[in-house]
Amino acid sequence: MNEPASASPALSTSSATSSNRMLLDWSKELQALAQTGLMYSQNPFDRERYERIRAIAVDMLAMQTDMPVEHIRGLINAGYPTPKLDTRAAIFDADGRILLTHENSGEWSLPGGWVDENQSVRSNTIKEVKEEAGLDVTADRLIAVQDCANHNGLSFPYGVIKFFVLCTRIDGQFEPNIETTEIRYFDEDQLPRLSTTRNTAEQIAMCFAAHRDPDWTTLFE
Repeated sequence: MNEPASASPALSTSSATSSNRMLLDWSKELQALAQTGLMYSQNPFDRERYERIRAIAVDMLAMQTDMPVEHIRGLINAGYPTPKLDTRAAIFDADGRILLTHENSGEWSLPGGWVDENQSVRSNTIKEVKEEAGLDVTADRLIAVQDCANHNGLSFPYGVIKFFVLCTRIDGQFEPNIETTEIRYFDEDQLPRLSTTRNTAEQIAMCFAAHRDPDWTTLFE
C-alpha cells in the first residue's frame, strides 16, 4: 500500500549500537508509561509528573536516534492512531476444563491484558498469566486474532485487536492479587458470568474448539 508523501517516518535507529539498545528500549517504555498515566490520571500533580517523565523520555529518545527533540515530540503527541493489542490465554486442565480468573468486578475472564511496551504477543501472554493467575505457562498456538469492535462491544477511542493463545501450564500457584481474587477451571456448559468486554461465551467456545482440534487453523480478520 502506498503511503502519503507527508507520512511521518518511524523513529530511526540507524545510529544505535548494541550497547545502547537497552537505553532505547527503556526510553520507549518510559514514554509509554507516561502516556498511559496522562490518559487515566485526573490528579494535576500526577499529570505534571507524567509530563516531566514524558519529556525526559523524549530527550532520551533524541539522544539514541537521529531525530531532533521537536520531531519526536510531534510524533508522540500527534502520532498516527494504531490499535491497542490485548492477549488472552486459554489454559486447560487434564479434564478439558478452561481456566478463568475472577476479577474484583465479580466477573470472570481468561487471564490477559494489554501488550506492554517491549513485549511480544507470546511474552505478554506468559507475563499476564503469571501476574493474574500465578502460573507459569508455555504459549503454544495462536487460536485467533480478532477485532474487538466486531465481538466485544468495546467503545475505546482507538481500535483494539485481541489475540487468543492456547497455553500449557507447567508450574506455579495462585495467590490473590490486586487484579484477581480467585482462579477456577470450568466446563464449557457451566461457564460463570463473563466479563464480555474481555471475552464472550462465543470466544470461550472458540478456545474449547481449538483445544480439541490438534490441526486447528488460526482464525483472523
